[in-house]
Amino acid sequence: MWKIAVGFVIFAAIALFVISKAGDKVDMSGEKHGVDATTHEPAATPVPAPAAPK
Repeated sequence: MWKIAVGFVIFAAIALFVISKAGDKVDMSGEKHGVDATTHEPAATPVPAPAAPK
């Protein structure tokens, strides 16, 4: 049982360290929908490969 508690404390310490190093750059608001969602350009259509010589 004590191993679970020690594991939790270590995990929490690592998580707090990572969050403190990232500062205000971390977005913890979850998945976005609507106006505030970032938009990405649609993927370009792939160019077909040339036919193999016969």
